[in-house]
Amino acid sequence: MRIKRLMLLGLVAGMAGCASIPAGVEPSPHDPWEPFNRSVFEFNEGLDAYFLKPVVSGYRFVLPEFVRDGVYNFFSNYSDIYTALQNLLQGKPDYAFSDLMRVVVNTTFGLGGLIDMATPGGLPKHKEDWGQTFGVWGVPSGPYVVLPFFGPSNVRDTFGTAADLESDYLFRLLPDVAIRNSLTGLRVVNARNTYYEAGDLLDGAAIDKYSFMRDAYIQRREYQINEGRDDKEPPMPVYENPYE
Repeated sequence: MRIKRLMLLGLVAGMAGCASIPAGVEPSPHDPWEPFNRSVFEFNEGLDAYFLKPVVSGYRFVLPEFVRDGVYNFFSNYSDIYTALQNLLQGKPDYAFSDLMRVVVNTTFGLGGLIDMATPGGLPKHKEDWGQTFGVWGVPSGPYVVLPFFGPSNVRDTFGTAADLESDYLFRLLPDVAIRNSLTGLRVVNARNTYYEAGDLLDGAAIDKYSFMRDAYIQRREYQINEGRDDKEPPMPVYENPYE
């Protein structure tokens, strides 16, 4: 419910005052709703600067790196279960089997997933979601859109994000509400911590951050759907969905 309220607040902020496109910045044909998207982007930036980043700074100060790595590996191991399902739905049974083997190896020999034993053992990590699966099935991306709290997306991936959340056991189906909320908060902090330094680099660069994030997201999603079958890394980085 808190996340839904944040999303609603972000939409209200976007509707209340659409940001103008900076002078000298060329409009993108993929982004017909750019003024509205920029307003939501500014809302997300403020939420990150005044709330999420200070929390992550405290997280990094209190917990040593090996503990943070264990948290990252735990959620990464958990996400491999969903990645296996998505690879199966995309017609990649070999990848799905590899993902399941990662879960078995890391859960069994990696202290319940706290240590990544699979990657050095020759089982590379993949990352798939419902938005990618919809894309492989031929669903067009639609216009670019910035979601409150979740960040860069498009119409297809917005529905994909909703499907990801609805099918997520730790987010929706875990019976104990207190544990579920605690794990959700930890996942958000863990996801932001992963890109802690990258965010600082973007903030210090002499670029239009909004345009960079948009173009990086579009290129990356196209790569993942159309060329990502060869298991290579995407050409440009972008912040991840905090629930992946």
